[in-house]
Amino acid sequence: MKKIKLEKLIERIEGEAKLNFTLDDSGLVEDSKISFNLYRGIENILIGKNPLDALIITPRVCGICNHSHLIASVRALESGYRSLNPSLKLNSKIEKIREFTLGCEIIQNHIKWLYLTILPELESGFNREYPVKASYISSTIVKALSIFAGQWPHSSYAIPFGVTCDPTYFDIIEAENLIDEVTQFFEKVVIGIDLDNFLDMKSIYHISKIDGDFKKLITLLIDNRMEKLGKSYDRFITLGECFGFKTGKFIPTKVSNIDIRYVTEYKQQESVSKGVIYKNRHYETGAIARGMISKLPIVKALHKRYRDSTLTRAFARIYEIGVLLKHLKEILNSIDLSFPSLNHELPKAKYFSGIGAIEASRGSLIHKISVKNSKIANYEIITPTQWNISNGNSGERGIANRAMQRCTPKEAQIIFKSFDICSVCTVH
Repeated sequence: MKKIKLEKLIERIEGEAKLNFTLDDSGLVEDSKISFNLYRGIENILIGKNPLDALIITPRVCGICNHSHLIASVRALESGYRSLNPSLKLNSKIEKIREFTLGCEIIQNHIKWLYLTILPELESGFNREYPVKASYISSTIVKALSIFAGQWPHSSYAIPFGVTCDPTYFDIIEAENLIDEVTQFFEKVVIGIDLDNFLDMKSIYHISKIDGDFKKLITLLIDNRMEKLGKSYDRFITLGECFGFKTGKFIPTKVSNIDIRYVTEYKQQESVSKGVIYKNRHYETGAIARGMISKLPIVKALHKRYRDSTLTRAFARIYEIGVLLKHLKEILNSIDLSFPSLNHELPKAKYFSGIGAIEASRGSLIHKISVKNSKIANYEIITPTQWNISNGNSGERGIANRAMQRCTPKEAQIIFKSFDICSVCTVH
């Protein structure tokens, strides 16, 4: 029989994407193609610019993860300068302030994904409370970020081997109060239990203690069979050193080291975005990857039962909010304000290359820079959505394409949005 072709415009993500399905005789997804068609050309805009201009331009890649691009960019620059002078380094004050602001951005993204993307996708009808909750919690955490970064979005406060802020103890106290406010909301509204008890969960039987909107999410996912659907290759990768998460790659039963030099992009016919592979294989990135590679007990337990299903993927993302909230409070309590905010003057260099990798909310983000005659000769950005939402190459399907096989188009859209897609990052 003739195969059915179906096209869906995917909204309620950052930007837009198109999903093209090929359905079999029973109406299930046999194949899918994902297309991002709005080309923006940020990489080309950077060519010929002063290397430090990247700190102004790259945060404009995205309005949600702009801070992540800033930190990845400054790490790439530092990597290049350090290749010329290995003694160049950061002090703990600079590192902790950057990590704090980056963690704040990840939390606000996870909260927006919960209330503006996945819950509305699973529920019928419009819930007026969701935008209010998302706005309140994201604006509160961004206030904490802005104490150090000066503004959000599109801050450029991180500079090579330094930050432009010089916080006081009053700034630290104000940031702590804001983190406490977010934590109280998370406990009372999102998870319905104490944060420490939430983070102490090690068995899937402990999940029954969860209440609030997270319980609603889990229930809706199970009602839609998402503990069984959305499975891909069960391979994960984490490339950025952040928040104590380990870097590495995971294949079933084994975690091993990685070398960023084996990360390569490939062109796709159906989309202006590129796909990404590591040693010719596709890997999933994001909160589930960080949880598995860092061996978080509850994420491992859920994975043992449901593998890389949509339920496991979604659970890991919300659980990570709690992990980060606790980590951010510890960072604030350990910042030594006596250290300088700038550790080194930049060496004069006409030629250098550098790579910066960090963990953004959606997963591993890489920036690469090459400088010749004191100008940017080449700039490459590899985003988390490129890892998760490519169409695949001649060797195998992409991560999301594999996950959407053998389900209905409606189920496929839920699975697709569980990856937390960002179109504007992907078409840089």
